[in-house]
Amino acid sequence: MFAGLPELGISNGEDLKETLTNCTEPLKAIDQFQMENGILLPTLQSALPFLDLHGTPRLEFHQSVFDELREKLMERVAIIAEGKDEDRYGKLEELLEKSFPLVKMPSIQPVVMQVLKHLPKVPEKKLKTVMADKELYKVCSVEVKRQIWQDNQALFGDEVSPLLKQYIVEKEAALFSSDLSILHNFFSPSPKTRRQGEVVLKLTQMIGKNVKLYDMVLQFLRTLFLRTRNVHYCTLRAELLMSLHDLDISEICSVDPCHKFTWCLDACIREKFVDGKRARELQGFLDGVKKGQEQVLGDLSMILCDPFACNTLVLSIMRNLQELLSQESLPRDSPDLMLLLRMLSLGQGAWDMIDSQVFKEPRLVRTVCCLICICASVHKISFNQMKIIVLNPTLIKYLQENRVACEMGLYYVLHIAKLRNKNALQRLLPALVETYNDMAFGDIFLHLLTGHLTLLSDEFGSEEFCSVVFDGFLLTSFSSKENVHRHTLRMLLHLQHKVLPSYMETLMKTLEPPKQCSEQVKELYTQLMEKLEAQKKSPPPPDETPSLDLGLHPVTVPTTASTPTTCR
Repeated sequence: MFAGLPELGISNGEDLKETLTNCTEPLKAIDQFQMENGILLPTLQSALPFLDLHGTPRLEFHQSVFDELREKLMERVAIIAEGKDEDRYGKLEELLEKSFPLVKMPSIQPVVMQVLKHLPKVPEKKLKTVMADKELYKVCSVEVKRQIWQDNQALFGDEVSPLLKQYIVEKEAALFSSDLSILHNFFSPSPKTRRQGEVVLKLTQMIGKNVKLYDMVLQFLRTLFLRTRNVHYCTLRAELLMSLHDLDISEICSVDPCHKFTWCLDACIREKFVDGKRARELQGFLDGVKKGQEQVLGDLSMILCDPFACNTLVLSIMRNLQELLSQESLPRDSPDLMLLLRMLSLGQGAWDMIDSQVFKEPRLVRTVCCLICICASVHKISFNQMKIIVLNPTLIKYLQENRVACEMGLYYVLHIAKLRNKNALQRLLPALVETYNDMAFGDIFLHLLTGHLTLLSDEFGSEEFCSVVFDGFLLTSFSSKENVHRHTLRMLLHLQHKVLPSYMETLMKTLEPPKQCSEQVKELYTQLMEKLEAQKKSPPPPDETPSLDLGLHPVTVPTTASTPTTCR
């Protein structure tokens, strides 16, 4: 408890024990010890007997004085550190030298930690002492830990890893939320709201103004993205940069070449649309990547691979197509549309670019432009005349062979569902069984599709419609893809009272969880069974048709978008 006192020339318990062992008059020895080691204030000596008369123990008095002095000293340390004295850090280092031997003494430790916290560069030897002692490391401030982390990537990785895992768990929980709605879904929270999440705030605090730590986190995110293909790491990359931007951490924002691009794109995501002015700004950033700095494209592609960015780009593409259709213009005549496609293609190719380390923008292949023309013409028919469409074989080919084309195709399906065009949807859904890298069975698209299908809830009373949705699409892969199993059960929890009882009975047999499945699937199935049992006992309340008033620009475009959870 009193380790370090002898180094400072202060007597401790061992000294008192030795004095009492060797003295002939113990009481006089104790008085002498108290005199030498008590508070050195001459006027206090005459006052102490009064405390004795009131029954106040000397220990209690000294402890109260000690606590008061400690608080005053800690306040003084903060004042010195925040002052403008050129020698302020020299004074703190001098105090650190005197106090550090007592760093393990609980009563003195807060003072030592306060001094360490305010030193911009703690002496290496003392940093190593703190790092080597788990208890000291645990109680030291984040300012001190930053100085330890910047030269110990493995230790920093151990601190960051649980936060990154927590972030992914939270994103996946949002995708499998029990809520099923076209208006309140995965893409509903604003960028500012998302940046207030626990993980982003903690990472921002851990990084502070330290560029080296920021670069380490980015490297962790790139590595995990490559290892897992999980696009949520791309979201975190953008959110972290914008969180530092919100705090005006210029030390980092000024050196990240993606900062201004991300800032501009963040404003577009907030509005869920890329207008002409911002499109020109974004194009300027892309065109401004200089020769020899092509590696920046890797980080820009991660920013664009963020599902929230992808959502915004495709919504903007759909709106541009609407305007071009009304003007009877061709897609290739719109510079804004071509830029949006360029950015969507760059984002969709993020994994390949970072994996190959070949930092070149993917070419805008003709197939994408052709697909948009097909979607536009089919959309015009289905929107204006609501006819049963005949799928063009070329469209099916694009869905299977081209990543960007497939992404656009999935958005088109969501748009058809939003229009409540049952006939077109029945034609389109079976075509999604085989898509580029199974993108149609990604979590984000299924999350959005199940929400959109609530708009057609009454159609689930038709065996023909159910057969297309379940037998023709969802059940084709649920046995091999547990996420499809979960999304199917999620949707049925909301729509089971609309499905024909005989068909529902067949579905329950088909969807019964296998032994080797997650607890989440078992729990969803149990909830569905309980709901069906309750339904038999009492009739369900009438449904209200959900409103589609989104408060957006009055153009018929999807309010949500799809991006598979994993980048293909």
